[in-house]
Amino acid sequence: MKIIDTHQHFWKYNNQDFGWINDDMSVIRRDFLPADLYPILHKKNVEGCVAIQVNQTEEENNFFLNLADEFDFIKGVVGWVDLMADDVDEKLSYWHQHKKLKGFRHILQGEKDRALMLTPAFKDGINCLSKHNFTYDILIYPDQLVYALALAVRFPNQKFVIDHLAKPFIRFGEIEQWKKDIEAFKICQNVYCKISGMVTEADRNNYSLQTFQPYLDVVTETFGTKKIMFGSDWPVCLVAASYDKVLQIVKDYFSAFSQDEQTDIYSNNAITFYNL
Repeated sequence: MKIIDTHQHFWKYNNQDFGWINDDMSVIRRDFLPADLYPILHKKNVEGCVAIQVNQTEEENNFFLNLADEFDFIKGVVGWVDLMADDVDEKLSYWHQHKKLKGFRHILQGEKDRALMLTPAFKDGINCLSKHNFTYDILIYPDQLVYALALAVRFPNQKFVIDHLAKPFIRFGEIEQWKKDIEAFKICQNVYCKISGMVTEADRNNYSLQTFQPYLDVVTETFGTKKIMFGSDWPVCLVAASYDKVLQIVKDYFSAFSQDEQTDIYSNNAITFYNL
């Protein structure tokens, strides 16, 4: 079965730009580049991947795009642009010429203004994305789901995807409010969800498939098999699990689903969403 990993990162490590990598995550305090990932993908029959923004600089876009030019298995790039800039439309016109640049992301989870995505300037930027056929990855914590819903409803023609299930507090077993806020997205045909980032939100030393099953049940029921996608979150996942283990958790959960449904989840949905 063809697999496309819709969420992984590359970086050249330095202390200044990667201060978020704390002592508990010291295993990823080093460079992670395509030559490190390719053997892993090849071993697991993963055909390609989408490289996702890490730092909020346009220079990183060029870094990723150069890697994508060199390594064909990088099928797409999700970069960063200042959506609140006055010249955002011009910037998007420039980035549109790079065919492997598929969309953009902002680290909304770290913003002091939890509803930043609903400010007029941010919405102006989102409004420009669909004009240039760019997607938008929503990186948030559960408290921001209500704002993400309002954004998705405001822009029904814009393609959105929620990264990492919106990072539910799996290690504490918290689910009820998150479940309610996720289920509200049933009304949004324009919103997808990535099955990614779960192991780092769990108790990293004590989890199993059963740990994640209630959360996977919610997103599968809400979004359906046509709007969920697999993502490894490599190399961040390595603080809690190997690539093999992350993929196996997802494979075990979806093993009883039909072949067509699994093909959608592992590849077709990614191709449709990111126009790969």
